[in-house]
Amino acid sequence: MTANQSWYRDAVVYSLDVKTFADGDGDGIGDFVGLRDRLDYLDDLGVTCLWLLPFYDSPWRDNGYDVADYYSIDDRLGTMGDFRRFVDAAHDRGMRVLADAVFNHTSTEHPWFQRAREGDERFRDYYVWTDDPDAAPDRENIFPEEEDGVWSYDEVADAHYFHQFYGFQPDLNVANPDVQAEIERVLRFWTEQGVDGFRIDAATPMIGPKGTETEPAVDEPHSLFKRMKAAVTDVDEDAVLLAEADDEPAELRRYFGDGDEFDLLLSFVTNAHLVWALADEDAGHLADAFDTLPAYDTVVENGQWANFLRNFDELNLGPLPFEEFERAIDEIGADRETRIFGRGVRRRLAPILGGDHDRIACATSLSFALPGTPIVVAGDEIGMGDELSLSGRDAVRTPMQWTGEAGGGFSAGDPDALFRPVVSGEYGPESINVADQQADPDSLLNRVKRVVATRKACPELSRGDQTVVAADGPVFVHRSDWRETTLVTAHNLGDGTETVTLDAPDDVATHLLGPGGYSLDSDTLSIELGPYDYCWLRLGRPRTRAE
Repeated sequence: MTANQSWYRDAVVYSLDVKTFADGDGDGIGDFVGLRDRLDYLDDLGVTCLWLLPFYDSPWRDNGYDVADYYSIDDRLGTMGDFRRFVDAAHDRGMRVLADAVFNHTSTEHPWFQRAREGDERFRDYYVWTDDPDAAPDRENIFPEEEDGVWSYDEVADAHYFHQFYGFQPDLNVANPDVQAEIERVLRFWTEQGVDGFRIDAATPMIGPKGTETEPAVDEPHSLFKRMKAAVTDVDEDAVLLAEADDEPAELRRYFGDGDEFDLLLSFVTNAHLVWALADEDAGHLADAFDTLPAYDTVVENGQWANFLRNFDELNLGPLPFEEFERAIDEIGADRETRIFGRGVRRRLAPILGGDHDRIACATSLSFALPGTPIVVAGDEIGMGDELSLSGRDAVRTPMQWTGEAGGGFSAGDPDALFRPVVSGEYGPESINVADQQADPDSLLNRVKRVVATRKACPELSRGDQTVVAADGPVFVHRSDWRETTLVTAHNLGDGTETVTLDAPDDVATHLLGPGGYSLDSDTLSIELGPYDYCWLRLGRPRTRAE
């Protein structure tokens, strides 16, 4: 790959779970052979970076986030050789690879925990223990519907261990210098295997108070992130870190450091406001996110937001103000079967937007038009649905639908023996699949391709001065000024026809994307948007801050 330390600024990221993407050996489980065979599809889609959910050895009690060995590929997904061949093939196509790194906790089956519970003093201090959990500070588990608290008793150790997530995921004691050294070794190892960076799972709880402590786990919490960044750039100066940092908005800027911590932060604030704006057809909700987050010009110096519509977890509406949260959860999670953890909804994007491909295309365009790095979760480019008969988050973690066959073309094996069933009903593969949409130039898939290609040609969104021009009713208008151009994007989130009029002293406008139309008359730019239309325009005359 060509050296480029700022490659993440113009990247288009595609998030996928190897085990549900493509099965290469017919055993009903996705693997690296199957993923490698589908790289041409991803290349054609135009994505430039693949973010892989955990692929390490694991009992899979929490979809691989319960890691039992940080240094091995789970043998159900393939071998280290399969992994290296996949990485090389991705690099040959100009794609970077990000790996999920899970350092807040391990599986109880990890050798470190087994040695800790058996009395090995060195490894005992890799985790957090107490003999009296009743005297510990009262903390709510991250999965309140499934766990009674944050302490579990281990009979072998005759003590309680601390876990912010599931009881089979004991928290690591990241204040321990030996644990910090282990984390650095893991990051170096996978960077040496060709990985271009890491998405750091649960970054905020990792450095927060643990066990009986009331202060952060590390004396200088962000010093750990600086060491992590240094560990990967010592091997590859272009390597990046992406944080799952679900912290108070005022604290988020700190995760970028001075360009020596995280390069990208998943913007949960933007995500909650964006999906609520789409569902409620009110652009004002999205404008609220810009008011809530740190000013973009203070962020872009050292890093960038990573914007997304959905992920493989629940849609977390918690960042919304309380009254808006109540309205959103009632509307988006109207069926209580879809609600989860008291904060979110276990639905994919397509069902949230009524399966309307015009709305989904508009939503995709809008997420790509926001300042930052866009992320697509596998399947959203074709409008995949969810399978609510599956428990918890598994509802949105079903196999990719490649064809209209019974098993969706995911595996050559028995469709009834897949690791996880394909979606049934109106969003099943007979209705929603890649093959059908590839053949239709007006399909959602081909519209998303055009959005991806346009975003890659618009550096204004990752480097320019950002301004919300209008957020009136269903219409959201945004502009980005960079060097000698101005990018204007307009999106109609509603089902009516809207016209937006803007001052535009430029005498040249170029239509880049979208079904929306425009006219430029003297110093006035008019943008006409039908139901769920969008329009990207580049204005040619230089604009300055003074204007």
